[in-house]
Amino acid sequence: MKILVTGKNGQVGHALIDSLAGLGEVIALDRAQLDLADLDAVRHTVRSVAPDLIINAAAYTAVDQAETEVALAMRINGEAPGVLAEEAKKIGAALIHYSTDYVFDGSKVGAWTEDDSPAPLSVYGRSKLAGEQAIAATGVSHLILRTSWVYGLQGKNFLLTMLRLAQTRPELSIVNDQFGAPTWSRTIAEATAQIVRQREKITQHSGVYHMSAGGLTSWYGFAQKIFAHPSIQHKPLLHPIPTADYPLPAKRPHNSELNTTKFQQTFCSLPQWDEALAQCLQELETAAAPNLKAL
Repeated sequence: MKILVTGKNGQVGHALIDSLAGLGEVIALDRAQLDLADLDAVRHTVRSVAPDLIINAAAYTAVDQAETEVALAMRINGEAPGVLAEEAKKIGAALIHYSTDYVFDGSKVGAWTEDDSPAPLSVYGRSKLAGEQAIAATGVSHLILRTSWVYGLQGKNFLLTMLRLAQTRPELSIVNDQFGAPTWSRTIAEATAQIVRQREKITQHSGVYHMSAGGLTSWYGFAQKIFAHPSIQHKPLLHPIPTADYPLPAKRPHNSELNTTKFQQTFCSLPQWDEALAQCLQELETAAAPNLKAL
């Protein structure tokens, strides 16, 4: 099987390279090799590689910047996934695409299911929803995997931001009224690899799935767990604050809890968020993350 992976230097893309090893011929491309903002390049790449499976791990993820770069966010997150899907369908390939909890407005009490109606609050959320819709419209065999609060030892994310800030700030104020499940990029990659091992299920069970870690916390709770880990040397004093005290250009959902029952019943289960975080932080002490040892 030939697998085309986009966004190989991103959080999930980087993790996928290891997780997919041995499952086929993996062609992993970074932004310099395939920029999703160039739709003609997207078409040309799929036609030239002719993969059996495309895993789209590339995205425009600058949530606040998207509020002013609307066209670019929509092209990368909204239009490019549709082009990938169109080209995949032409050659009989399947597509796995990652989406986000930000397609919801966060107003629901309880976990969001795949049957709930999306109502994104931000340009980023609208662009990701547009990508979902563009993929579904092509009729390609696909899985749209909505996940939440992605972090890891690569790229830009909450975990790395906390570790960086803690080196110079003795106190940090963290939002405590937004709730979700932090999901390790490796967890996402390993779950994806399990799906690839059952590739026929992509055709049999095409559609949208919620795939996030188990459990629920706030950003403040997430930060508490990070700094409670024994591998972290710099431990600032944390202060819980409401969202109103930390205004940002893009609105965030209050409730990002995703109901993952459908994904678990169809494919596999993901670990609890705090268990995965502990495993991720343990890598701070290993050669797998040498650039983070000093944090």
